[in-house]
Formats: sequence, C-alpha cells, structure tokens
Amino acid sequence: MEKNPRGFLTIQRVDPGYRPVEERLRDYRAVERQLSHAEIRDQAARCMDCGTPFCHAHGCPLGNIVPEMNDAVFHGQWEQALKLLLSTNPFPEFTGRVCPAPCEASCVAGIDGDPVTIRQIEQTIVEMGFERGDIVPDTPADRRPERVAVVGSGPAGLAAADLLNRCGYRVTVYDSADRPGGILRYGIPDFKLEKWVVERRIDLMKEEGIAFEMNVAAGEDVSHRYLQSRFDALCLACGAREPRDLAVPGRDLSGIHPAMDYLVQQNRLIAGEPVDPAHEIQARGKRVVVIGGGDTGSDCVGTALRQGAERVDQWEILPQPPDKRDPSTPWPLWPLKRRTTHAHEEGGRVRWSVMTRAFLGEQGRLKGIRAGEVDWVPKGPEGPVVPQERPGTEFEVQADLVLLAMGFVGPRKGGLLVTLDLERDERGNVRIHGENATSKPGVFAAGDMTLGPSLVVRALADGRKAARGIMEYLSEAR
Repeated sequence: MEKNPRGFLTIQRVDPGYRPVEERLRDYRAVERQLSHAEIRDQAARCMDCGTPFCHAHGCPLGNIVPEMNDAVFHGQWEQALKLLLSTNPFPEFTGRVCPAPCEASCVAGIDGDPVTIRQIEQTIVEMGFERGDIVPDTPADRRPERVAVVGSGPAGLAAADLLNRCGYRVTVYDSADRPGGILRYGIPDFKLEKWVVERRIDLMKEEGIAFEMNVAAGEDVSHRYLQSRFDALCLACGAREPRDLAVPGRDLSGIHPAMDYLVQQNRLIAGEPVDPAHEIQARGKRVVVIGGGDTGSDCVGTALRQGAERVDQWEILPQPPDKRDPSTPWPLWPLKRRTTHAHEEGGRVRWSVMTRAFLGEQGRLKGIRAGEVDWVPKGPEGPVVPQERPGTEFEVQADLVLLAMGFVGPRKGGLLVTLDLERDERGNVRIHGENATSKPGVFAAGDMTLGPSLVVRALADGRKAARGIMEYLSEAR
C-alpha cells in the first residue's frame, strides 16, 4: 500500500491519553496509555517526508532518523525501523516514555498544525523489537585490551558504557546506589517510567559484558589513584545533584525537603529497598506545597497525591506561559507555552508568579508559608528581567510539607571532583573540550556534569560523545 503524501492533512493526530484519574491515583503504574499498532501506522502516515527533516537535523539531540523510521513503520517493516532507531538511540524504551520530544516541536507538520507523534512511534518500535525477539544480547566478537571505568549509571553513564562495550572495550560501571539506573531508577517516578523497563535494559547490558559495581562511592570507597591504575580511561557521569535551595527565614524548620530526596525515597520504597522510618518523607493527610513549576515539581505533585495528601499546590515564580507557542520562540525552536501534566489533572493546583518570602512554624515544625505575587520587570535599560514583588499581594497559606523543586546548581561537591581537581566552568559544571575531555588526561565527563540539568535524551547524546572521545584518546595512546 502506497503512503498518501497528504496524510498529514487527512489524518488527525491522536495521543494515547492517560488511564482514568480515579484508577491511576490508587497505584504507581504508568499513567500513559499506548496506541494500537494500527493507530501507530496511521500516525506514521502523517509524516511529510519533508526534504529537510528538522525533527532529525534540529530537534533530536541524538539525530534520530525520523522520516525513514516512520516510513518503515507505515510499511510494516518493524525490523528495519528498529535498526534505524538503534543506529542513533541506545535506549529508545527510555526516551519513548520520558522525553518531552523536542523532535515534535521541530516537526514541519507542526508549523501550522499538529506534529507527528514521534515519541509514541519510537516507543512502539522498540517494544515491538522486544516482543518479536529482535533485541537480544549483542556481545562483541572481539575484545580490546583497554579497560574503561564509568562512574555513574544514569543515562549518560549507561550510554557511554553501551557504546564503548559495543566497540569491544572492557567496561566497568561504578555507582554508589544499590541498583543501576541513576535518575531513571531513582529520580523519575514509576508512574512515568516503570522500573521493569530499566531492569530489562540493565540485564541486557550485563549479558553483553558490562560489569556493574554497585554501592561503591568513587573517590571514597575507591580512590582516583586506584581507578587510574586499573583502567586506561575514566568517564565521569555523576549528574548535577546539588539542589537549588531557598534562603528565606524559616528554612531550618522541620518539614522542608529537596524534591529529589522525596522522589528517590519513594522509588526506594516501591522497590522494597530499606528506608529509615525516622527520615521518611510522607504526604498522607498533609497540606503540601511544591515550590518549582517544572517536571520535577510535577512529579512531586503526582507522588504526594498518590500518598494521600489533603491538598497539593505547586508554585512557580515565573509568569504563566501562553496556551499556544509564544512568538518569541518560533518554529523550529522549543516553544514557550503552558504545559499541563497528568499530575495537574489528578488534583494538583498551579499558581504562577509567586515568590516565597518566609516559612512559618511552631516549635521547630513547619506550619505555613508567607508569599507574595511578583511582576517581571527589566533591570535597567538593557538588563535582564527580574522579579519584583507586587505591593499589596502578600498572603499566607497553611502547609505541613514543602518540597523544593527549583532545579539544580551543579555536581555534588566532593568525591572525584575534589581529588582529581577538575577544572570547572563559570556555572560550576565540569569544563570539557573536544570530545568531552576534562582538564586531566584520560578523564572524560558526560551528561549533567557538563551540560547542567538537562533532558535524558541530551544526556544520552553526551554520553555517546564522551565514549567517542575516549576511543579517540585510547587509539592515540597505543
């Protein structure tokens, strides 16, 4: 059957939607539904086969070959579609679930209509690959003598380890956590990424020859001297885990926690890992305020609602974005517009342009928050816009639990960053040059350590870039 070149005009975009609210609030399983194979084929038919595919060339950090992949899906060529997808993306089962799809924001069909459902097509391709048995352990036929240590088992570390291993290098991944996966396992809630998906991939990587050393803090349990004496190259992929704090009166009150502490703990509880009851963060029956309007904040909202919070509010200091793409971010740029998540449908309430002034408490325990509304005004004739409190808008709310989800300011201090004395940039991230080489010979860095807090898909791309840099370095050192 020939593809209709006007499919993007005659076939409407269909999104899978979510499970019913009353159902999904009772569990931590994935909230998003899946389109049928017939629906995915129809959605692939919407691809325009445009001469310059901005989804591939501009939108996707990995450079996924989207038009050809969509065409293979339309013609039922699942094995070919999988080969195209895996040629650029090592873990499409992750990006197909958690990526915000910058490729779709750059889709030509989205200039004056709805973009193609690229993320859903990608997820279906990889899941078909597992179902059909097309994805099996691919152990290198020949092994090289060089050994590489990867510190950190999040997206960037896994991507670097995967590419190095496929090229025959002997790879060992170190991580201080109980299980591999980094933010994929511990930071992203199960209702967005169920952990069997992560475990399936880790098991495959182990079968392919990658060694995982868990509960090992590199720089503490093993020194940099040990790593550098045993391995020919080192890749640091430890993330940007230093949370941005809120220095206002009352910050020392009990009941105020960094968002990631809360999310990691909940993921550990679901996985059956031990959590000290004395330090458990629980929202049941509490009035919760999440400070920060991004995805991490939304994840906190969804988690608190599932724990049985009495009320959950999410505050953002920035003004409310427009419902449609703002003119300041024209296609194919990532659009500035309001994004509503499943957590907001479940009962979370968002309030924009709010600045926290103080936390209020009694006997050392949080009881409320004092805040005010802000306007964003220019700082000087050519300066940036800054928040300015609007007179007469101060208010107070009762709160028993506050979760700080205002982003991250860089890598955690200590460990290998200190002992290796790596050069940092003006933002505190590890400074790199070329193919992710650091200021120390043989030491490379990837992911949020170099990029700052970013997307899983960008971390994957950066991990692969670091792997290429390591291979070039080892080739020159022979």
